[in-house]
Amino acid sequence: MFANDRESHRRTFITAWEKAQAGQPLEPVEAQIVEVLHRHPEYHRLMAETEKTLERDYLPEQGESNPFLHMGLHLAILEQLSVDQPAGIRGLYSRLIQITGDPHETEHRIMECLAEALWTLQRNQTPFDAAGYLECVERAAGGSRPGH
Repeated sequence: MFANDRESHRRTFITAWEKAQAGQPLEPVEAQIVEVLHRHPEYHRLMAETEKTLERDYLPEQGESNPFLHMGLHLAILEQLSVDQPAGIRGLYSRLIQITGDPHETEHRIMECLAEALWTLQRNQTPFDAAGYLECVERAAGGSRPGH
């Protein structure tokens, strides 16, 4: 979906936002990006400050969160839901939305689990632990999965 380098990745978001603001037609992934951006008005300014946004480092050790990582995780969750992968994520999402009543809040709860799973695989250099990820989402939904 995105190029591996930071600038190209960020330009994808900026371009989608610019096209939406100009009323131009959007590719499907651009429409998803714009949907995520609409739910995050705090990032709109970044989309207009192109050069500064392309160059900025977001340092967790200074308490900063990376808005592009955040939006990318939203997009990853939307993709997972569209294909129900890992198998069962769509059902867990449905259960969570019954609890939260809000799709955005539900994605944020799932995002915490996804970020943890990605951090663990990177730290341990192991494959993605789909079962562990789903168990985390299950805990966020207040229960345990059948058979687990």
